[in-house]
Formats: sequence, C-alpha cells, structure tokens
Amino acid sequence: MDDRIDERSGVELPAPSWQTAGLFAAVGVLVVGTALDSPSALSVEGQRTLAVFLSALVLWLTRPVPYVISSVLSVTLLFVLGAVDSFGAATTGFTSTLVFFLLLLLLLGDATASVGLDQRLAGQLLTAESTPRRALRSVAGSVLALALVMPSAMARAVTFVPIVKRLAGAFDTEDGFESAAFLILGHVNPIASMALMTGGGMALVTAEIVSTSVGPITWVDWAVLMVPPTVLLYALAALAAGLFARVDGETTVSTTRVPRTEAGDDGLQLRTDGDETRPTPEDGLATLTRDQRLVAVVLLGAVAAWIGGSFVGLPTVVPAVAAVTVLSLPSVGVITADDIADVNWGIIFLIGAMLSILDAMNATGAITAVVDALTRLIPFAALSNWQIAAVLIALAVAIRVLFSTGSAAIVVALPIVLEFASSFGIDRLPLALTVLLVVGSTTILPFNTTAVLVSMDRGPLSHRDIAAFGLVTMALSIAVAALSWLVYWPLVR
Repeated sequence: MDDRIDERSGVELPAPSWQTAGLFAAVGVLVVGTALDSPSALSVEGQRTLAVFLSALVLWLTRPVPYVISSVLSVTLLFVLGAVDSFGAATTGFTSTLVFFLLLLLLLGDATASVGLDQRLAGQLLTAESTPRRALRSVAGSVLALALVMPSAMARAVTFVPIVKRLAGAFDTEDGFESAAFLILGHVNPIASMALMTGGGMALVTAEIVSTSVGPITWVDWAVLMVPPTVLLYALAALAAGLFARVDGETTVSTTRVPRTEAGDDGLQLRTDGDETRPTPEDGLATLTRDQRLVAVVLLGAVAAWIGGSFVGLPTVVPAVAAVTVLSLPSVGVITADDIADVNWGIIFLIGAMLSILDAMNATGAITAVVDALTRLIPFAALSNWQIAAVLIALAVAIRVLFSTGSAAIVVALPIVLEFASSFGIDRLPLALTVLLVVGSTTILPFNTTAVLVSMDRGPLSHRDIAAFGLVTMALSIAVAALSWLVYWPLVR
C-alpha cells in the first residue's frame, strides 16, 4: 500500500504494513522487557524504564499512532508499570522550560508567517541578479537573514519555494540553479537555525540538555559560541550546493525576464539591479501593514530582551511569553485560538515524553547501565579522547538517521553521549555543540528533515541527490566542528 502524507506537517508517513509491524514490535518489546528477570546490574525499575524507552522509540519511528498518543502512552506506562512512584514523577519532562519555550517560538514563527512578514522580508532581501550563480548567492543570503526572525526551517523553505521558481524561470540554460537552490532550501536552510539559542527546536533542545547536564548557558553565550561556526558551515554548504549542481556563473539574463510563474503568483516583488523604483528601507517600513509592523516590533523587542537578559539573569522564556501575550491581546489579535490549535503538538509532546523518560532513566540507574553495557562492547578504555568523541558522534548520527526531526534525535542521543563523556573525562560542552552541528547537518533520507521533504516535492531533486548532498553537509559539519573545537571555542570560553 502506498505511503501517506501528513497534511499538516507534509511528512511522509510509513506504509500501514510498517505501522502495524511497528505496533506489534512495540508491544513485544514492552512485554519481554517487563516479563524477563532483570540482570544484576539493573534494578527492576530500571529494566521497566528501558522497556518503556525502547517501546516508545519503536512507536515514534514507525508512527502507528500520532506522536501525541504514543508520548502520553509512554509516560503513563512509566507510572502503571511501577518504574516511578507517581504520575507526577512520570511527567517531569512536561514541566521543563524547553517544552513551553518551544511552544512559544512556534507561535512566534507562525505569527511571522500569518501576517505575511516573512514574504515581505524575503522580497526586501532578495534581488533578482543577472547570473544564476549570483542569484543563488542572493537566495542563500536571504534565507540566512530570514532565519533570525523565523525559527522554522520548513516555514522558510515554503516561503522561498515560489521565489526560487520565479528566478529559475528566468534562465533558459540547464545551469543547475534550481537544483542548487532547492538543496539550499532543504539541506542548508536548517543549518541557520543553530546559530541562536532561539533559532529552532534543535538549538533549544541542546541548550536545555547542556544547562541540565553541563552548566548554565545564556542567549549571548550561545551566540558567541555558535554564530561563527554556524555561519561558516552555512557558507561552505551553500558554496557546495552550487558546485554540486554545477551552477553557471556566466550566463546573463535581463532582470525584466524574471517571470511570475503559477507557483510564484503571490504578489511578492523582487528587487532588481538598476531598478529606479527600488524601495528604500524607509519605503519598505512604510508599506508594511499594521500587523506586520506589530510583529516586527515585538520580535525585535524579544531579541533585545534576550540579549539584555543574558547579562542580568532574566530567563529566556520570559521575553517569549511577553511577546506571545502582546500578539494575543484582543486589540492586536495576531495570535488566535486557531493558531494555537495548528501548532505541531506532536513534536512538543514527543520532547516532553522523552525528557520524562530520561529523568526516569537517570533516577533508576538505567542510563548508567546502558553506558556500562556499551563500554563492555566497545573498548573505550583503549581509545584516545578524540577517538572516543568520534565514536560518540557516529552513534549520534546513527540515531539521527532513524528520526524525522533533528530535535527528536538530539533529545535521545545527546544525554547518552554526555554520560559517556563524563565517564571518560571529555569536555562535554564542545562535544554537545559538535553533536548539534553534525546531527543538524545530516540528512540522508528525505524524511529526516521536513524542509528536505518540501524541497524534494517542489523541486527537481532525486533520492540520490538528497543522500549524496547529505553526506557532503555532514562532512563539512565535522570539519567545521573540529576546527571550532581546536581553535575557536578555546579562545572564547
């Protein structure tokens, strides 16, 4: 039977046969894990927690039921099976700041899109250049700039699809511009979300785990550590996209030939070289609607509060709460009940459930038992620190390939990686940031990243293109992370 597409997220769902197999596998894992006698190195509570963890992973990977249902089921099983003492102890992850912060950022990102501010910003940033190579640079730079105000890579991809279609229609030659542009929208675009702590789910999850396991990290701390490596990685990946698709830098085209295609018939005007009517910044602000100006001012205020709050100890969630509250006021009405209903609750519940399970694994000693078991299988004691780090990063990448979102992969892999790092005396902060850079840049299968699914659906990319360029971005992320670990991060810490 054919695969299905989730209409809300655009994510390709496994075929029903796989969903049925996954459901039976999850039940089997749970039954076996709770029925067998626990080994001496693991308590009964720890064994049952591991059984719930593995069962939840199977459900999340095969998706026989929505994420919300499987997540609620998982935390309920922690309590019912006696892995924890109370239902409150089974749901500790849902009281994490991360869950609420992610919800608030999703609402702010949706507000940016709902008032059309994203398209207005894209139109102001993007210029229809005279060669495919210059146009590609313009697209890449504009996507990076828009990432500062829109923490959703998929939303950015959807915003730029019609723009890329319009630009591609201006070039007669098979120059590779469209393929390269869709590689940027799919593979390179999510990299921009890692620059700021508030840039998206992957950064938020990593920051929360770092704050819990390593030490406090502020918005400014994150920016200092991550903006230069992220921008460097983004630039290298964008350059690689042009080389990968062999974009022509010689063919010229009159800017008046930039067509309005069916996909781009959205009223969005691109600036052109030599255009005497090019709007000035003042004109651009004056032409914004009331709602667009309100959202722009509120977002700028939130960013300023995050920066200032880093120096006075203001929790990062507070500016986000204030911003969402202002945009929800009756006199403003930008964020409505419909917007809240349309939030991707599945990923929020998945992260809350995974954090709850991790808390239970720590409390019952299950995570320590997992680390000990892996240590017996892999001769970590015979490896140097960099070799151990390489093995841990490879483990994180292997977990990443299984998941449809980087956030879910990180919330599963990073605590285990940091537990190993603590056991072997490896500096955990640069290791955590390295895991983020590599996991966030690795897309081997189309379903690994929703932005890639969008770009593959709308553009000329094949499965082979997706996998091949995913390996390229992964290799670049490893190189940038190694350079940062050896040179940059020691200078700024």
